Amino acid sequence: MPGRVMALDYGRRRIGVAASDPLRILAQPRGVVRAGSPPVEPTAELLGLVRELEPAVIVVGLPMHMDGSEGEMAREAREFGRRLGAATGVETIARDERLTTVEAERTIRALGLPKRKREDRGLRDALAAAVLLDDYLREDQNEA
Repeated sequence: MPGRVMALDYGRRRIGVAASDPLRILAQPRGVVRAGSPPVEPTAELLGLVRELEPAVIVVGLPMHMDGSEGEMAREAREFGRRLGAATGVETIARDERLTTVEAERTIRALGLPKRKREDRGLRDALAAAVLLDDYLREDQNEA
């Protein structure tokens, strides 16, 4: 059995979280956790969530520039993933997350949610993590 995959939409204030089912078919948003201080340091809350979900793999989104280059945020996300992998022993993969937030915002608009919910950044971050995870799962299934 392949095992669950967890995806994280890294941010300096909030980290969006999504997880797959153990068969890696569905990507579901799981909410947000607060970023650590410094933000690249995994928090006890996030480490607890990793223990609870028991992922086989963690995918950390890299906020790349549109030209494909890495900026400061992408370097931070990569360092965050490195530290998370070291702290949990779980394989951690960095993956380009360009346009996941745009796709999450489209989904929120399409749901016709009230304005207060549409402006909820935590919802947006969790959905962006789910978009990242869905992309990863589809690629993973195509390679199998």
